[in-house]
Amino acid sequence: MGVRICDVVIVNFNAGHFLSRAVASALQSPAVAHVFVIDNASTDASLNLLAAAPGDRVTIIRNATNLGFAAACNIGLARSDAGYILLLNPDCWIEEGAVERLIDVIASSEGAGMCGPLLLNPDGSEQAGGRRVVPTPWRSFVRVLGLWRLQRLAAHTFSDFALHRDPLPDRPIEVDAISGACMLVRRAALFEVGPLDEEYFLHCEDLDWCMRFRQRGRRILFVPDAKVVHEKGVSTAGQPVMAEFHKHRGMIRFYRKFFRDSYPTPFFALTILGVWTRFIVVAAAIMLFRRKRAD
Repeated sequence: MGVRICDVVIVNFNAGHFLSRAVASALQSPAVAHVFVIDNASTDASLNLLAAAPGDRVTIIRNATNLGFAAACNIGLARSDAGYILLLNPDCWIEEGAVERLIDVIASSEGAGMCGPLLLNPDGSEQAGGRRVVPTPWRSFVRVLGLWRLQRLAAHTFSDFALHRDPLPDRPIEVDAISGACMLVRRAALFEVGPLDEEYFLHCEDLDWCMRFRQRGRRILFVPDAKVVHEKGVSTAGQPVMAEFHKHRGMIRFYRKFFRDSYPTPFFALTILGVWTRFIVVAAAIMLFRRKRAD
């Protein structure tokens, strides 16, 4: 592929040296025309480290405050005029040929609106979230309680929403959702679906987008032979409790937006209570761990 037909949007917040690595991995693709780095008021040296990047293919947009992931992504989406746009986290590294493979798959798949790669942990194992079914309130309940282990007894009732434990397919497959860490979007579909919902500050905006793509009849594909390494959590390492708060708040917005009328009121209320209870437990565990490390 010798034509540059894809722009890349990277939202940065204190990603350090990972940002320059992510940009470099994107620029190595002959399909990438431009990289837009949307900085959410970082206070580290990540933008200084990026200074060596080719200026003709990289644009840095500095926000005065942290607008959140969705709002920052939308700034980049609005600036791009390419036929395809790749949303990429700053703690990702794109393996050679991955962008071209994603474009080939989505371009040759009728009705496809977005596709995502095989997300890998730094140790080479598949990362959770790269391919998944919709995390309904019931599926989330099943996962939190570990009931997914009962799938062999009743696969439909106790199914997990994360598919990384399943065998890796040998070709691209349609899935309910992919990860916002790396998703390639067809511009024509973006016009139909609209931008990311900016009411999400961090987390769950990608699930929301996937739901809306599917509601519009746009297919979502998982491409196992396009590989991207994701360090995960680099930008939120300094504020883990706040990151968890936004994650759980996003979960509640997602449930209310798409599932409020699908469950009996008592169960839905129990779900909301469960989400906030889980946040309290997770936040307490984080603070306890940090206190032990400090001691």
